[in-house]
Parts: sequence; structure tokens; C-alpha cells
Amino acid sequence: MFMILRTMFGLVVGWIASALFGLLGRHSQGSLAVRPDRRQFLRNAALGAVGSVLALTGAGFGLLLWPNKTGAFGSELTVRAEDVPPVGAPPLRNIQGKFFLVHADDGLLALYTKCPHLGCTVPWVGPPDSPQAFQCPCHGSMYDYVGLRTGGPAPRPMDYMTVRVDEATGNVTVDTGDINERLDYSPEQATPYSA
Repeated sequence: MFMILRTMFGLVVGWIASALFGLLGRHSQGSLAVRPDRRQFLRNAALGAVGSVLALTGAGFGLLLWPNKTGAFGSELTVRAEDVPPVGAPPLRNIQGKFFLVHADDGLLALYTKCPHLGCTVPWVGPPDSPQAFQCPCHGSMYDYVGLRTGGPAPRPMDYMTVRVDEATGNVTVDTGDINERLDYSPEQATPYSA
């Protein structure tokens, strides 16, 4: 019962408000007797409806295409000194940053977990001295400890991220927004680390 009364009240108040705004609009044009004919009213109503639908659709597509960055990926992440793996140990996996932190003889490398072949997540299967330390479960690409391709359909080694070391604390900063492609491994790609 309350909903019916509320609906009727809304209809009455809406009708009164529209009539008042219509009178004010005609009064501001200088004549109270001017009313649009049926053809003008229907044309304006149709154009208004189509315009509002197009505006809402455009706003929806704009929101859909706008990047929605959530989580830590794409920013700089800090790995504490006590979490950095020793030389040759299994890598540290950071799920939010989508990287493996490996400690090779030349230093630290942050390997992007995305396979360069078709973008699957590449897990660590170990051991560190194996040529199949990382294996893509989707299509069988294999990588060694520093991310070099040792088999499978991948076109290049695993990508790596920029690593910086804070000498005072020993903490490591990985820039997950700076992903670098490579064709081979060189010692300059690793960041020296001593703790």
C-alpha cells in the first residue's frame, strides 16, 4: 500500500513540476501561448532519447577501455634483505609483482613470470642447475635458472625487470613496470648483490 501511495505521489509531483517548468520556459521566451506541434515534440523526444543512449554507451565504453590498475603489478616493489635467496638457491616468487627473484653468480635477476610465447604463467620446477628450471605448462617452453630458453616454442628468453639494491639496508627494489626483452643472457642484466 505504501509503495502505491509513494508512486502516486511521485507521479502527481512530477506532473506538477513538469507543468511549472514548461510554463516558466514558455514565459522566458516571451509568449505563454507558444507550444510546439506534435511533429516537433516527437522529433525532439526521439533526438533526446537517442542522444542520451549514445552518451551513456560512450561513457560505458570509455570506462571499459580505461585501465584499471589494481594490485602491486606495474609499480616498484621492495623485497626485504632477509627474503633475498642465496646464490644458486630456488628463486623467490612474488605473486603480486609477477616475478621470480633469482640470485645467479652475476647477481640478482627479476624474471617476469609471463611466457614470451603466448603469455602463460611459467612456474619454477627446479633444480637450479637444470636446463628445465622453469617450464611452461601450456606449450612446453623450458628455461634455465637465468631465464634462457633451452627448449620449446618460445621465441626468446624470459623477460626481466629492473632491479635496484639499497646498499645501506640490503633491500631490493624491483620495478615491475619496467619489463625488458632480451635475446641472450649477459652479466650486465644482473644486479650485483652482497649481503
